[in-house]
Amino acid sequence: MNDRMANAETTDTRRWLGRAGAGALAFGALSAMGGKSARAQSITDADVLNFALNLEYLEAEYYLRAVTGAGLPSNLTGGSTGNVLAPANTLVPFQTTAIAYWAQRIANDELAHVTFLRRALVAESGTPVAEPQIDLEISFTTLAVAAGLITAGQTFNPFASELDFLIGAYIFEDVGVTAYAGAAALLTDPANIAYSASILAVEAEHAGLIRSYVAEIGGGGVTNAISALRQSLSGVQDNGTDLSASGGNPFSFANCDYNGQVFRRTPQEVLNIVYGASGSGVAAGLFFPAGVNGAVTMT
Repeated sequence: MNDRMANAETTDTRRWLGRAGAGALAFGALSAMGGKSARAQSITDADVLNFALNLEYLEAEYYLRAVTGAGLPSNLTGGSTGNVLAPANTLVPFQTTAIAYWAQRIANDELAHVTFLRRALVAESGTPVAEPQIDLEISFTTLAVAAGLITAGQTFNPFASELDFLIGAYIFEDVGVTAYAGAAALLTDPANIAYSASILAVEAEHAGLIRSYVAEIGGGGVTNAISALRQSLSGVQDNGTDLSASGGNPFSFANCDYNGQVFRRTPQEVLNIVYGASGSGVAAGLFFPAGVNGAVTMT
């Protein structure tokens, strides 16, 4: 461990890393609700952009609350207010200057993604969906228990420490990358494909940064457990960062295959993760307790 990360070696670090590798558990299917599956309908570019906007709302709320203590302004959420469940204090007590800096930079990017997608949808003659209900509190504990990182009765607050923040960020970033990669095949307008590719590149930079930090402090077992859970829910391969757990496979450090291509997820497979349920017919859960907004809402 180098000096840059020395401050990250805390009781929180030992608590998380000591529980790593417990294995992933499936959440179990949730009750089916109303909505449309992406694979059961023909969707437009506007539908795809709105689906992405839901995910950007989630990421922006997470990072902005971590670095500012407040979420998106109402003029960027479609006028919705009070839709986010989060701990009373979300300001992360950063200990490492570099991590605090990059957290702020990522927050700026996610804010810009929300702003841009809303404008792009208007240019597409579409209507940006309002921010859906988002859970940044109970969801993380549920996921941590399912991944075997904590036991039932314990809680996980991703805003409690620098390390917890990195773990929470790891949960989001790789999913966003695979979502944009999977959505590329659904877009028809070359301009929208270019926009999506540009955002994908930035999300991949975020993911690589987060993966590097967590791996550097010995968090490979934690990332493996989270990745195993994401794979179990979506049915799409997902690599953690612990090389020893994969027989020294160098491709496990990056979330890509032997062709050097990032894994791709359909909107349905992305919803399986953010709803915390495998299979089809699920329309809400975990990070989106009332589901996402738009034309594509069900696995």
